Amino acid sequence: MRRFAMRSLFPALIFALATTSVAVAGPPFLTDDPVPTDYQHYEIYTYVDVEKNAGVATTTTGPSLEFNWGALRNVQVSATLPYAFLSTPPSPSAFAPDTLPGATVSGFGDTELAVKYRFLQETVGRPQMSFYPAIEIPTGNSATGIGNGRSWYRFPVWIQKSWGRWTSYGGGGYAINTASDQKNYSFGGWLLQRDFSENVSVGAEIYSQGAQFAGDKATTLYNAGSYISLTKTFGILFSLGHSFSGDDESVAYFALGFIGPFGKSAALLDAAAPRPGMASAVGR
Repeated sequence: MRRFAMRSLFPALIFALATTSVAVAGPPFLTDDPVPTDYQHYEIYTYVDVEKNAGVATTTTGPSLEFNWGALRNVQVSATLPYAFLSTPPSPSAFAPDTLPGATVSGFGDTELAVKYRFLQETVGRPQMSFYPAIEIPTGNSATGIGNGRSWYRFPVWIQKSWGRWTSYGGGGYAINTASDQKNYSFGGWLLQRDFSENVSVGAEIYSQGAQFAGDKATTLYNAGSYISLTKTFGILFSLGHSFSGDDESVAYFALGFIGPFGKSAALLDAAAPRPGMASAVGR
């Protein structure tokens, strides 16, 4: 689950990890999708995620690991285990983390646990929908900026509809963060994606999130990416994006994806796998 979320942990601003959330559907995009991992199959993503806030700091998350498991039909459980590097520029702004100018700190970050429940199936005439709550457990060191210092939560709902080789999905939710100097905020996005072949899909999105601490701005960005299936069980995912309102933010993501030996992952094989409710529409 990738997410775009620079968060303050020091009285001014200390960045926690962003894996996006702001993150297949889902990875490599910031907007998530409602499709759970296939029942009794898994998805593993080893990734590097870079977020640069001009004049403030750059957070590089990786090498890190995201694991998704189809625990029940229509139910996915997820865990994200990040390692991060936090770098401040030689002449940082007033909102930079409380570290030495030009210095880089690193460490294991906050652990994310989540459950995706699809409560509405897609048919020819309606979309599918899922509820995807998540908790961030403070396993990172908040004193160095690699962690939030307190558990916090996200409660999004995602919706998706497909037409042949086109898929559109999006939604949003609300984040609750009671750590020192943090603010609760809303977030959401929408994406349009096309399968160009059985192995290549390309998408573009608009994603936005509210201010997360005193002095922060609500930020909206565009992001585009692709995932490419190289085999039935392995693929690569990547994306690049930049803000056009709010903070001056740049994001980049690259991952290697692995799926269960007999499953068809929505992230890597979306073009090859029949989508829920689409069989009658496309004659499969």
